Amino acid sequence: MARGASRSVMEAALLALCAYLAWASPRFLTLENGLNVLRSISMQGLIALGMTMVIIVGEIDLSVGAAAAFAGCLLAYMTQAGVPIAVGIPTTLAVGAALGAFAGLVRVRFQVPYFISTLALFTALKGAALMVTNGFSLTPFPAWFAYLGSGYLAGLPFPAVVFLAGVVAGHVVMTRTTFGRAIYATGGNTEAARLCGINVAGVRVAVMTIIGALSAASGIMLSARIMSGTPEVAQGWELEAIAAVIVGGTSFTGGVGTVWGTLVGLVFIGVVVNGMTLLNVAPYTQYIVKGLLIFAAVLVNRARSATGR
Repeated sequence: MARGASRSVMEAALLALCAYLAWASPRFLTLENGLNVLRSISMQGLIALGMTMVIIVGEIDLSVGAAAAFAGCLLAYMTQAGVPIAVGIPTTLAVGAALGAFAGLVRVRFQVPYFISTLALFTALKGAALMVTNGFSLTPFPAWFAYLGSGYLAGLPFPAVVFLAGVVAGHVVMTRTTFGRAIYATGGNTEAARLCGINVAGVRVAVMTIIGALSAASGIMLSARIMSGTPEVAQGWELEAIAAVIVGGTSFTGGVGTVWGTLVGLVFIGVVVNGMTLLNVAPYTQYIVKGLLIFAAVLVNRARSATGR
C-alpha cells in the first residue's frame, strides 16, 4: 500500500467512525463535544508534534510525560517562592529545552541510544518533580493563570489554539525549510545525509531541544488547567504521543512521516476515546481498544516498511 493511499485510508476510517458515532449518539456532533475532543488532544498533541520529528529522525523520547509533570511542578515551585509568573513561564520553557538538548548531546557525544538516555531522564524528572513539591500538589497560582488551561480564544480552548498554531508551524518547518528536509534525510539515511554535508548531530540535538520545549509548554498548560503543580500528572503521555504518531503513519524506521498524519492520528484516537465514553464503554475496555488500535497501526507500519513504500 502506498503511503499516500494509507493516509487516505486513515482519513476515510476517521470519517466512517464519525458517521457511526453521529448515528449512535446524538451528543457526538454537538459543538460542546467537538470542543471537548479538541481540548482533550491539545496538550498531548503538542508533544506528539515534537515526537513526530523525533521518530522521523530515527529516535524516540520516553521522557516527555515526566518532563511535562516536572515543568508544572517547577513553575509552581518558582511561583510559590515569589518568582513572577511572567518570569517563571519562559524560565520553565528554557529548562525544558535545555533538558531536551542535554538528552540530544548525550546521544551524539556518547552514542547512547535515546531509548536509554530518555528512560534515565524520565526517572530523574519523576524524582525531581517529587523533590520540588515534597510529594504534594503546590497551588500558588493566581486566578488568571487558569486561562492558559481552561480559557477560550476566538471560541476555541486556549490549549487548542496553541496546538493548532503548532500544527501549522510544524507543517511549515517539515515541508518548507532546509531544517525539515535535514530531519527527513537524517532519519532516512544518516550516512548519506552526513556525506551531503548535513550536520547530523546538530539536527538530532535541535529536534530533542524542540520536543523538550513542547513538553514544558504542555506541562505549563496542564498545571493551569488543574491550577496546581502535581508530580503524578501526565503519566503515560509518552505512550499516547507515540501512539498518535504511529497511527498517523510515521515510520519507526525513520525518514517517513508528516505532521498532517499525526494530526489525523490524534483526532482518530481522540474520537475513539470520546465515542466510547459517550457510549458508556467501561474504562478498562477503552484501554484494550486503544491497545488494539496501536497494535494494528504498528502492523500496517511494518507492512509498509517491508514493501519499501
